[in-house]
Amino acid sequence: MPVVEQYARAYIVTDDPRDDRGPIPVLLRYDPEADPRSVRIGLPGAHEWTCPRALLEQGLSSPAGRGDVRVWPCGRVQAIVEFHSPQGVSVVQFETKALLRFLRRTYLAAAEPVTR
Repeated sequence: MPVVEQYARAYIVTDDPRDDRGPIPVLLRYDPEADPRSVRIGLPGAHEWTCPRALLEQGLSSPAGRGDVRVWPCGRVQAIVEFHSPQGVSVVQFETKALLRFLRRTYLAAAEPVTR
């Protein structure tokens, strides 16, 4: 089964008015051979989180998650993903359609027959 990788533009949400980074590239990755139930979300600076694919999907329509990753809708076209680590909390805002496109591709990849 093929690995699915997709870059998505996202914004770090912060209450510091001096911290206007603009959009950042986030790598979304799904490797069905390594873990068919999880996706990886890589932020710049070698920060990477793994979360259940179902949690990401559920969080696009209602608040979901516990532990290190939480996801919830933000209006009609955006979603928030909150990452917890010993260093603190990162709150990242995505366009919902980018996450939906990625999830759709993961389900298509998981459905592909294995040819050897």
